[in-house]
Amino acid sequence: MIKVENLRKEFELSRQQRKELGTDDRIAVAVDNVSFVCEKGKVFSLLGPNGAGKTTTLRMLSTIFTPTSGTIEIAGIDAVKYPQEARKKLGFLTGSTGLYARLTPVEVVDYFADLYQVPKNKREERKKYLFNLLQMNDFLGKRIGKLSTGMKQKVSICRTMIHDPEVVVFDEPTSGLDVITAANIIQLIKDCRDQNKTVIFSSHIMSEVDLLCDDLSIIHKGKLKYSGTMDDFRSNMEEPNLTAEFIRIVNL
Repeated sequence: MIKVENLRKEFELSRQQRKELGTDDRIAVAVDNVSFVCEKGKVFSLLGPNGAGKTTTLRMLSTIFTPTSGTIEIAGIDAVKYPQEARKKLGFLTGSTGLYARLTPVEVVDYFADLYQVPKNKREERKKYLFNLLQMNDFLGKRIGKLSTGMKQKVSICRTMIHDPEVVVFDEPTSGLDVITAANIIQLIKDCRDQNKTVIFSSHIMSEVDLLCDDLSIIHKGKLKYSGTMDDFRSNMEEPNLTAEFIRIVNL
């Protein structure tokens, strides 16, 4: 479970940044008083246009950023006070792979398994499950630098999931990927829900949101514009489709 209360993130602007933005303000507020709950066994979608504060929020949940104020609870752990403990319960996947080009997929996954202190028997079990699910066995011995974008994303997923985290954050996980690779990732997200994990899923592809989402929040200009169940969202739509309704809410 993830519980977020009154989350706020401020960034100090340099002189050059103030000039580029045409403002005299020394502080930019990226996330402003955001609260929501993500429950176990459900997929929670955090949606928002570019620059809305969505990725900043996900990075705070993942302990990459420290909030200016507010609280984050990850699987019962105060992630602001005890970020290292929270990371043990957490997997975070973004569209930016950031992998070691000279290593093979197996070497990368083993490296992260060591970081998370995954026992040998558990590690081999997890590797077999992930490699088969993501159809990776044909390129496990190749160097990362020789792999396609989709192959690299699969390696990133394994790196994220090798320690079998209770909470998983997927930030634009299918962006720029081919249909087959995207389908593998969608299946993994479904498996996570079936395994009673807490899943946050962010995407600009509304068909994926429609397929996966149980609960959702919409953020724009750092503030929550909507928070509720997907069923309620559909029931109260004023537009004919999800994309149009998302745009309507953002523009309120």
